[in-house]
Amino acid sequence: MLGIRYAAAALLPLRAGFSAAAMSTLLISQPRYAWLRELGLQEENPGVYNGKWGGSGEVMTTYCPANNEPIASVRQASLEDYEETVKEAKEAWKIWADIPAPKRGEIVRQIGDALRQKIQVLGSLVSLEMGKIFVEGVGEVQEYVDVCDYAVGLSRMIGGPILPSERPGHALIEQWNPVGLVGIITAFNFPVAVYGWNSAVAMICGNACLWKGAPTTSLISVAVTKIIAKVLEDNKLPGAICSLVCGGADIGTAMAKDEKMDLLSFTGSTKVGKQVALMVQERFGRSLLELGGNNAIIVFEDADMNLVIPSALFAAVGTAGQRCTTARRLFLHESIHDEVVAKLAKAYAQVRIGDPWDSDTLYGPLHTREAVKMFLDAVEQAKQQGGSVVCGGKVINRPGNYVEPTIVTGLPHNAPIVHTETFAPILYVLKFKEEEEVFAWNNEVKQGLSSSIFTKDVGRIFRWLGPKGSDCGIVNVNIPTSGAEIGGAFG
Repeated sequence: MLGIRYAAAALLPLRAGFSAAAMSTLLISQPRYAWLRELGLQEENPGVYNGKWGGSGEVMTTYCPANNEPIASVRQASLEDYEETVKEAKEAWKIWADIPAPKRGEIVRQIGDALRQKIQVLGSLVSLEMGKIFVEGVGEVQEYVDVCDYAVGLSRMIGGPILPSERPGHALIEQWNPVGLVGIITAFNFPVAVYGWNSAVAMICGNACLWKGAPTTSLISVAVTKIIAKVLEDNKLPGAICSLVCGGADIGTAMAKDEKMDLLSFTGSTKVGKQVALMVQERFGRSLLELGGNNAIIVFEDADMNLVIPSALFAAVGTAGQRCTTARRLFLHESIHDEVVAKLAKAYAQVRIGDPWDSDTLYGPLHTREAVKMFLDAVEQAKQQGGSVVCGGKVINRPGNYVEPTIVTGLPHNAPIVHTETFAPILYVLKFKEEEEVFAWNNEVKQGLSSSIFTKDVGRIFRWLGPKGSDCGIVNVNIPTSGAEIGGAFG
């Protein structure tokens, strides 16, 4: 088994038995984390914003995945807080919807500028609370900034066509109106960017937004909302245009069942997304779902290995395998299987694992201890179903939620674990013989999000892009499965 390079642990050791009352143990109270206060954060933070800050629910402490130390706490929303926030948001919408779209775009532009001014410190918070490496944390904030720029352009392009009528002297005018209140539920893995994608476009269309982020990244939700609230306040606009309710499943359920929620956008697991969809559909509501992906890379015998190895590595290991577009299946033509596995395992051995703030670190921790357990369970299931661990497969002996990036070979394409989306850095490598069979294997999983093919055969590329090729929403050629383009379709 090949070794993995580990960076020295640079953060504080693991503490057990933390009490929320023991503020002195919080990272925010320590000098090296004083920068958190630049984002307006404190030891205990209100987790509800509807023009004013508050919250009367339970206090939840969030932890740094790199060392499992408590960062700070957030007072969650109660159901009463939620109802009050919806009321305020609906009132704010009446004002926002009357503002001309280009002027709404100007507000979104200012939000983008405000985020740009805080990009380094907010990116640091993403690394601290979510666990992704610093360059990815900053990149995620930059994505929100870029979406704001994109939305500003859209704000001057909202319009419908004028169509000829069957009636003499008449015309049909198609006019787009805002839906009203848009609920946005986001996941832990992209705690800034996904809200940005949803809110920036919803805002220029004249909608008010109500956000519930993941409970484990509540500080990020609070920090982002503070930045937006300042822009709204400076423009003498109601803060409830962009409301926040930090909370758990009870708040999410309330949003899904609430007839006052005109559109609900949910990003998360397929399992929870199905529950959300059913609750929204039961009231004949509208939903927008971005769920899981069991993404595959297919490599043919004519592929350029100089592209394949780094692409597969990045797609499988980036963000510690916690992207919805992470590559989880790698199909290799049987003639190149052993060669690619050997080269990929060698590349895995060079991945530097360590402190997310170390500029040399390429791979950070999983988000929670529960994620570590899921990783170990998946590795064990893979072994029981006939798989062989080429590299990785174990927990790293250091503070935090670190596991080894893992390659598993020898499984059949239809093994239950292969068809399961495990949010962890496990790559299942599988052999194939013919184009037709591997295209079918790509499509046989229930989660279809992103897919990728590596080949020089132009005819094969067009078959891959065509109706008998990939059934995924994102189809890549000679690039990895991960990533998104501003303004392009995603999902």
